[in-house]
Amino acid sequence: MARKLGWKGSRQAPGVGMFALATLLPLALLVPGALLGGWVAWGALAVITLALLALDKLLAPAADAAEAAVFATADRLSLALGLAHFAALALAVWAVSGGSGLDAGSRVAVFVGFGLFLGQVSNANAHELIHRSERGRFVLGLLVYVSLLIGHHTSAHRLVHHRFAATDDDPATARQGEGFWQFARRAWLDGFRAGYEMEQQYAQRLRNLGRRRGPHPYAVYLSGAAGCLALVAWAAGWRGLLAYLLLAGFAQLQLLASDYVQHYGLCRLAGPKGRPVPIGPAHSWDAPHPASSLWMLNAPRHSDHHAHPRRRYPNLRLGDTTVPGRPMLPHSLPAMAALALIPPLWRRVMDRRLRALQQAQAAAG
Repeated sequence: MARKLGWKGSRQAPGVGMFALATLLPLALLVPGALLGGWVAWGALAVITLALLALDKLLAPAADAAEAAVFATADRLSLALGLAHFAALALAVWAVSGGSGLDAGSRVAVFVGFGLFLGQVSNANAHELIHRSERGRFVLGLLVYVSLLIGHHTSAHRLVHHRFAATDDDPATARQGEGFWQFARRAWLDGFRAGYEMEQQYAQRLRNLGRRRGPHPYAVYLSGAAGCLALVAWAAGWRGLLAYLLLAGFAQLQLLASDYVQHYGLCRLAGPKGRPVPIGPAHSWDAPHPASSLWMLNAPRHSDHHAHPRRRYPNLRLGDTTVPGRPMLPHSLPAMAALALIPPLWRRVMDRRLRALQQAQAAAG
């Protein structure tokens, strides 16, 4: 069985229980914060932000799980988080829109706290689920994205990003010097279009084979989003609808910021036949910070996810972080995503690091 995380100086692989603690404990604090407000709401927010940052500094980077390690309860945690997402979203809409009678300051704390959970935990878990081959788990991940009004990410991520990452054909790869806000608009719109085109091509291939498919995925995404908006408007009025749109927008912003950070400025060169070389560790920015990795179900181990898209989150590997030319973020993924929102600061930190990385990669061939 995998061992627990250790303090600085030791490296141990976390088990599923550590992932559960890192994701469910903050949620358990957010719920009374939404009901009581005040210091309870602000305390829950402090755990999600300041405590995670501190633990990332204090804890040793987690070791990789053994290649053959089996985490039997990993899917159960994903299922629990997927179902908890809908309850958390409903509670957040109710509290932020004024249903719980909280003061304005408490509602801000609840909005940010639940927004971070939706944008970092729910998004990471939905990402895990849409890569599962089991139909039920895949649909659950799809529905999480639909509830955040970005259902098309289910198609764009699997069919476009995983094929074209670190190339100009991928809307979710940020180019060197491209600011986040410019990227976010391009990535959302072009990702929507590119995902639709790939689904259309797949449908045409099925027709050529004389096979039929169920409802078009984009019909599901759009009708599902319309249904969610109508349900919220009916149940919570215009204030609830506004709170829902703000929470979904905040979650989408974090998804886009994560995409922006994880491939910023990286490029796959053309191979002998003009096709991009296979994607590898040099084409994703990874982060070794242990607490935020637990919180985001190992999403910061992004290069290994590209190499093994169906690998369960506890088994994702970081490997040797000291290899020359290996892209490594200077701070945790959530911290770097926040930094990306301020393009001048982002460029000051990352463009110099990117140039040094490019030189190291060139020297290593």
